[in-house]
Amino acid sequence: MEFMDYYKILEIDKNATPEAIKKAYRRLARKWHPDVNPNDEAAKLKFQQLNEANEVLSNPEKRKKYDKHGKDWERGEEYEKYQQQQQRKYGNAGRQQNTSNFNGEDFSDFFSSMFGQQAGGGSRNSRSAKFRGQDFNATSQLDIKEAATTHKQTFTVNGKSIRITIPAGIEDGQTIKISGYGGEGVNNGPKGDLYITFTIVNTTPFKRVGNDLYLNHELDLYTAVLGGEITLSTFDGTKLKLKVASGTQNGTKVRLKGKGFPVYKKEGHFGDLYVTYNISIPTNLSEEEIKLFHQLAKK
Repeated sequence: MEFMDYYKILEIDKNATPEAIKKAYRRLARKWHPDVNPNDEAAKLKFQQLNEANEVLSNPEKRKKYDKHGKDWERGEEYEKYQQQQQRKYGNAGRQQNTSNFNGEDFSDFFSSMFGQQAGGGSRNSRSAKFRGQDFNATSQLDIKEAATTHKQTFTVNGKSIRITIPAGIEDGQTIKISGYGGEGVNNGPKGDLYITFTIVNTTPFKRVGNDLYLNHELDLYTAVLGGEITLSTFDGTKLKLKVASGTQNGTKVRLKGKGFPVYKKEGHFGDLYVTYNISIPTNLSEEEIKLFHQLAKK
């Protein structure tokens, strides 16, 4: 089997950091992916080699063995055991005699002779190895009212229609994974996954923080001073009557338990609604009203 230099395949040096390996793989995988290069056998082979190189070099233990034993890194431990057996049998002299020629290409010859041709080519055959397909990423925009209800949506990915259920309570920036809807695998390998990230657009007067909702409500001065009853609409449109205590101050906050946003994947569970009273100062007062305020100010 022809030796493949995994470092050259990923276009990095032998001192590359794990982050550099990941970055190089992503860049080259996008370039050589079969979906980007349809019916291109050379690109397909290149993509297979990239996956093989990344699988080994991104794993610290495998990389260590590869750096030590080259393409036969998977059989390196067997070779070392053989060395130890020879040393026990012949002593240090026998060990030196039997290891002096095992370097470079001769190392693979050793495996062919000791373990058979299948073992000698023990590293994966890149032309028949199975590789997982590429993951796809998509974005979807939802109105906050849509995000508050469990509903179905249809997406078109690579010409295929996918209908999924979006649970109520999904958050802005949240990503849902759809297994098996990514790119096709190579050599009958598994398909990649589809990741959909949602953006929530809010055009309502309600502010959402997690599962809780916040609402500012204008309260007239007379009700704030004297107390009374008001009617407000919750997020789902339900009308609620609330009692207002006399002497209510500007900025007073009232908590309405269970009147907030649905909790993700917990049907029947909701956050809370917090209503903040903003007291409205009357304008365009009549002369009589102004006199009354002056009388109150003197007391």
